[in-house]
Amino acid sequence: MKWAKARWLGLILQVPAQMTLALSTEIPVYNGICSTTGVYNTSFTPANLPWNTYNYCNAPHVNAAHYEAPGDAPNATLIYLNAVIRHHKRTPDNLYPEEGELNQESWNCSNFLQFNHGGGTTHIFHETYSPPWHPFLIQIWNGTCDEGQLTYEGLQDAIHHGQDFWSVYAQKLGFLQSVNEEEIFVRTSVADRTYQVAGGVLTGMDPTMATKTFPVLTQPSVIDSIVPDYSCPNADNIRDAYQSVPAWNDHLQENANFQDQLCTMLGVTGNTAWTSWYDHFFDTFSSRTCHDHPLPCNASGACVTVEDAARVFAIGDWEYNYIWNTAENATTYSQLTFGVFIMELVHNFRLFRSGGETHKLRFYVGHDGSMIRLASLLGIGKVAPLRWPAMGSEIIMEVWKTTAGEQYVRIMHEGTPVPGLQWLVLDDFIDMLEAQIPANVFAACMGS
Repeated sequence: MKWAKARWLGLILQVPAQMTLALSTEIPVYNGICSTTGVYNTSFTPANLPWNTYNYCNAPHVNAAHYEAPGDAPNATLIYLNAVIRHHKRTPDNLYPEEGELNQESWNCSNFLQFNHGGGTTHIFHETYSPPWHPFLIQIWNGTCDEGQLTYEGLQDAIHHGQDFWSVYAQKLGFLQSVNEEEIFVRTSVADRTYQVAGGVLTGMDPTMATKTFPVLTQPSVIDSIVPDYSCPNADNIRDAYQSVPAWNDHLQENANFQDQLCTMLGVTGNTAWTSWYDHFFDTFSSRTCHDHPLPCNASGACVTVEDAARVFAIGDWEYNYIWNTAENATTYSQLTFGVFIMELVHNFRLFRSGGETHKLRFYVGHDGSMIRLASLLGIGKVAPLRWPAMGSEIIMEVWKTTAGEQYVRIMHEGTPVPGLQWLVLDDFIDMLEAQIPANVFAACMGS
């Protein structure tokens, strides 16, 4: 592949020569994935790029400035919403064996209070403390953050996300009237960062919520469907199978020298959690770049370069698209691992169709694994290759009613309508969801 040079916030980034160069955002094409721009170093997409450019640090989402009502029925009325987002920016969720040496800048999470208390008790909050005398200190960075913890910057992005959501569905369309538990149902995973993001979104919708309480529902961690976290050995076997064929192994072999270089530099040689795919590298690099932290350097002075990070981001996009979208049996894998959450969506829309729904909005906060599976099973990956779900990634399922009484669903992905999923008859949409649920998910997951 021939490479050309482009500027990336003052740094030189190598990009494929056939790509149009753009300030700070170009990444390499890898196996046809990542042929478009992407932002990995700021929550604010540069003004010279389209507003809905892929931004890993803060995904584009619905907002009043760019939202348009359906053109299929100009006089239709919005009558129901289900929304699913990924949490916002956090610290790295994976640690190098000697993280303390590889992180040159401390992580600060003491700039907002992490409340966690039982009702009727003192309003306690927790802070992360790494005592300097701790014998295992080398395994964590300097600072006041735990791994995978929502950062202040991530919380601010969540608040702004809520403001934008409200600007459309309350202020522009007049659909939502107030932030209350009668109109809005909220569910998250059991991870702190997801319900903290839910709190940020609700506060963005209504700043007075900062002084109020609001119920956020979770499922028991062992059966949580939104991550998903329930056990499914047969799905694991399917994934193992399609990650043992040339389509997968070839990409690892093609990048073997590059991976060896990273592993040696970062001290993870022989660690299969790191070498079996690029998930961990993607996480540790993007978490740093999104927070304006330097990429890791080891004690000898060898550093991950911007070019290295760009290559990892491109490979990571290819891997996510392969695992959840294009591999043989990828659909079955996603159906087994996310079928229970799809059941929940079916329950919601059936309840609405029957007139039994009491909420106007059901709002979910999940993870990248939630968003990639939902996007794949909704068919968004048939429109274009799927990329790694960005922080704050958003899928909204709107139900509209025409003046003739007909009900249609429009799916919004990262703030824009999905081609081919812009105007679906409600009954057909529910049938489409039901088709993605195995007849007996438990037996299909656990049976021989």
